[in-house]
This record gives sequence, C-alpha cells and structure tokens, in this order.
Amino acid sequence: MTNASGLNNHHTDTLTAIFQHPASHNIRWVDVVHLVEAAGEVDERHDGRFKFTIGGQSEVFNRPKDKDIGIEQIEDLRRMFRGTDFEPKKPGKED
Repeated sequence: MTNASGLNNHHTDTLTAIFQHPASHNIRWVDVVHLVEAAGEVDERHDGRFKFTIGGQSEVFNRPKDKDIGIEQIEDLRRMFRGTDFEPKKPGKED
C-alpha cells in the first residue's frame, strides 16, 4: 500500500524510526536505501559509497560495517528529510 507521499508502509515505518527519540539502534541499511530510493535518488559510487539526494539536498554515506545504520547517519537522514513532504507529522498537528 502506498500513501499520499508515495511511500509504502515499510518506507513509512523506516522514516518513523529515523525520527524516533531516542534514536533507534536497529534501523537496517537496506531499509534506508529503499526509503531514499522512494523519496529521492540513490547513486552507488565507484568507491562503494552512496550518494543520497532528497529534496535537493545531497549527502554521501558509507555503508555500515554491520546491517544497521549508526547514530550519526540517523542524524544526517533526519536533517535531509526535515522540511520535506516526507517528514513525519507531529501527533496532533494538522496542515
């Protein structure tokens, strides 16, 4: 199922986990890649790093050594998604 922002439920769950406080320590890299592919662009570079572009912002990420992303990557993703149509709405806030 896809919502109005073009994200499916799995993408939405990953995005919610990214914005969760305190930060979740089990956000899988593969889920983040799929989320960014749905919300923007992913370019795997020749050096094995990944360039994510969301809403005109680009950031280069290293694939984590294990399956989950780290706190610094979560903070970078929050910054990239903040202010876009994909940022989760705060409970009780209406547009």
